[in-house]
Amino acid sequence: MKWTDTYDIAAALVDAHPDVDPKTLRFTQLREWVMALPEFSDDPAHCGEKILEAIQMAWIDEAD
Repeated sequence: MKWTDTYDIAAALVDAHPDVDPKTLRFTQLREWVMALPEFSDDPAHCGEKILEAIQMAWIDEAD
């Protein structure tokens, strides 16, 4: 997965952290969790606030 695979990342985060409310997560923690996903393989420098926001929004949608 790459940073732009927001829905795939969100689905993996739902599986990895089922009890977490994504609305309460700091972007720094979200970034660490994304990079820790076994399927994730992208350059950390390619991540910005807009990408993290998109991942968070996709996670909120996926969790509902």
